[in-house]
Amino acid sequence: MFKLQGILPPIATPFDHRGELYKVKVQHNVEKWNRTGLAGYVVCGSTGESVYLSTEEKLLMWEWVAEYAASDKILICGTGMESVRETVALTNAAAERGYKAAMVRTPHYYKNLVHKMDTQILYFRAVADQIKIPLVIYNWPQVTGVDLSPEAVATLSHHPNIFAIKESSVSLEKCIQMIQEVQPGFQVLTGSAPILAPSLAIGCAGAVLAFANAAPFTTVSIWEAHRTRDFAAAMDWQRRILRAAQLVTVKYGVPGLKYAMDLNGYYGGPPRLPLTAITPEAKQEIEQAFAGLKG
Repeated sequence: MFKLQGILPPIATPFDHRGELYKVKVQHNVEKWNRTGLAGYVVCGSTGESVYLSTEEKLLMWEWVAEYAASDKILICGTGMESVRETVALTNAAAERGYKAAMVRTPHYYKNLVHKMDTQILYFRAVADQIKIPLVIYNWPQVTGVDLSPEAVATLSHHPNIFAIKESSVSLEKCIQMIQEVQPGFQVLTGSAPILAPSLAIGCAGAVLAFANAAPFTTVSIWEAHRTRDFAAAMDWQRRILRAAQLVTVKYGVPGLKYAMDLNGYYGGPPRLPLTAITPEAKQEIEQAFAGLKG
């Protein structure tokens, strides 16, 4: 089992003006990210609009990113689906394309049933039993409406093929409890750029951050400051990115993030319908927040 350390973006999926996958822009973004200190890439996660992608499109994205990624970048596939069967099939297809781990979100369609801890544990164990690569749990209760408890995560940490969690609930207290209760070697990663520095300070092993699509150097700077124990520098960078990170993750989401990518020399492009481009007022707000944050 490898260690997930540092910063990984869940990469945005480039679409052209017709809404088709845009291969040349995948190459443009990945080759530019290769020159940063990012640890790797999560492909077809929430930020990649994975719920709007067909299976065929996901396979293409995994192939293209694997083709263009530098050899030192860890490749993680976003494969969480509602059923165990489909999640396993997608994950093993990505494994055949060179992916080293799978990030699997909580199932959430039947909320009245899957909110039960036993059902959540069964889902992740059943997936982990059948996939060819290690599993990273992905918990994002603000969107799914299903929240994995620290107790559930501690139980799952005993499974030999489940080695980490991306915790996006924005709760430092919850992360602390997880870090204290999981098995030694199990890694807790934050999914929230606005609390990156404090999350690393309490023991998170790294982060999977949508914000890093548009401003990778700033997030890597926080990681490096943490790694060299320069907490003052980490918090200084944290203050600098706070407003921008809130705008493109919480307030405007994927459309706002894609606009910020366009500002910083990456290709964001249009989101896929029913998501739409942001308003001129929102663009101005993002421009102001990113004025000192280069890509």
